[in-house]
Amino acid sequence: MSQPVTLITGASRGIGRAVADRLIADGHRVVNLSRSAPEAPFGGDHVSVDLTDREATARALAEIVADLDIDHLINNAGLINPAPIGAVDLDRHQQVQDLNVRAVIQCVQACLPAMRRKKRGRIVNVSSRAVLGSPRGRTSYVASKGGLTAMGRSWALELARDGITVNTVAPGPIETELLVDANDEAERARMARDVPMNRLGRPDEVAGAIRYFLSDEAGFVTGQTLYVCGGLSAGLAPF
Repeated sequence: MSQPVTLITGASRGIGRAVADRLIADGHRVVNLSRSAPEAPFGGDHVSVDLTDREATARALAEIVADLDIDHLINNAGLINPAPIGAVDLDRHQQVQDLNVRAVIQCVQACLPAMRRKKRGRIVNVSSRAVLGSPRGRTSYVASKGGLTAMGRSWALELARDGITVNTVAPGPIETELLVDANDEAERARMARDVPMNRLGRPDEVAGAIRYFLSDEAGFVTGQTLYVCGGLSAGLAPF
């Protein structure tokens, strides 16, 4: 196989950046599709776009697939906008759905022709352990991530005969820049105590799970959800 081309949304930092760095080291050509450029030196290509803008997303994807056949797609970009149910703003709720669901569909649709032509492709969706339930005002977030998880299962069935696998990685609390910025040290310590392993996860640990789903060894694995959560999902009903 020639150099694999992997499109990642939201690879400028956090989990997406950890995945990008891992795959670049493995020899992938990585294209990062996100609003902000990576701050640290980046070994891949960056395409700047606001994924909440449907038309801008369509234009960016059209330009990418006109030049490159995408082998792997990692739908990682996400937005939370937390609020208790009584205070959910419907405009902000729609913004979460636009980024976490609608933009994902656009990315899949753009990448499918090349994958189908090659009879091989890997799609990995980044969901969240929170789809199993969260008391922290995650109505909009879990609606989108639960939908993303369910879509992945359906796509796996729809695309299996095309040689395309679709799997989901659902992280628990991961010590990304976003989590650190949004939670002080005491709150992060409280979050860690809720995890059976008594710590927060690392972005590279999620990257390892995603890397597996892209590998040849995962060729017979599709429609699955892997929780990378330190045991936080154990004992809860699977989704």
